[in-house]
Amino acid sequence: MSAHDDLHQTHTQPRTDLPPRQGAALDQVLQVASSLQSAMNSVIEGKPAAVRTVVTALLAEGHVLIEDVPGVGKTMLAKTLARCIDASVRRVQFTPDLLPSDITGVSVYNQDVRDFEFRAGAIFANVVVGDEINRASPKTQSALLESMEEAQVTVDGTTYSLPRPFMVLATQNPIEMEGTYPLPEAQRDRFMARISMGYPSARSEVDMLDQHGGRSPLEDLRPVTDAATVTQMIEAVRTVHTSQALKQYVVDVTQATRTSSALRLGASPRASLHLLRAARAHAALAGRDHVLPDDVQSVTIPVLAHRLMLTGESQLAHRSAADVLTDLLQRVRVPAPTR
Repeated sequence: MSAHDDLHQTHTQPRTDLPPRQGAALDQVLQVASSLQSAMNSVIEGKPAAVRTVVTALLAEGHVLIEDVPGVGKTMLAKTLARCIDASVRRVQFTPDLLPSDITGVSVYNQDVRDFEFRAGAIFANVVVGDEINRASPKTQSALLESMEEAQVTVDGTTYSLPRPFMVLATQNPIEMEGTYPLPEAQRDRFMARISMGYPSARSEVDMLDQHGGRSPLEDLRPVTDAATVTQMIEAVRTVHTSQALKQYVVDVTQATRTSSALRLGASPRASLHLLRAARAHAALAGRDHVLPDDVQSVTIPVLAHRLMLTGESQLAHRSAADVLTDLLQRVRVPAPTR
């Protein structure tokens, strides 16, 4: 039996030494998250893994980049999550003529009070849906950097806090390059996870024709939670126990990407933090109050793959970042179980 299997068997049962309040909070996370995923799966046919990843990022207070070819439901997934939460939602259609002030806001002179007043931009919402983010200029893309990292916006020397929870769901098409501006590494690194929808199975596509052929199921979707509850869930996920050995395992995984001969650029320290947060959320969604190596491994590819740069040799060998990460996970030592 491997150390991984032993650890999994030793710690699958919830800890009994938790304060009652913490246990109740984690129970609420599991209950509300299950309702949220069920509602989203009723609209997004045959993509439970993508739905789960988005909900995981929501609970980990991260942002998601949905990257795939046109017509596979990228924007629909983002709109479905926004509809399921009774919170403020803004959609931004990224175009080449979009200005940074359209995102962050602008100070306008008010004749009545004879002073400047701030008019908030589209970023001031709980859920921001950014459609085709790579069609905006690099200057406009950079307007998101501060808000995605620090949940605040600075305009004319004044800093404004963004509402909580705050999440950016951005879509982009990686195939059509004409008229696009690829996201810089600093921007990609601020997204906690990247997912690809992929084409649905034939059965799911037939079901989609039945449900979406007439009236969109999104129109009948009702919120299953609200912003205050999501904020409480985020706080509860932060309390999920992570041992020092598991934290070291997270660091070992990210450091392995920095020394891999298959990569030109490995994962950043920010990626380690995102990996830990996502692993905690994954554990909470599994009904556990502690993190296992399984949780780290389950979220490694969506959290790390989009941050890595392959060497020329890897590209010529038609290897993807996911392939490299799969190999690294097999080589990185899994922590021994704690007794």
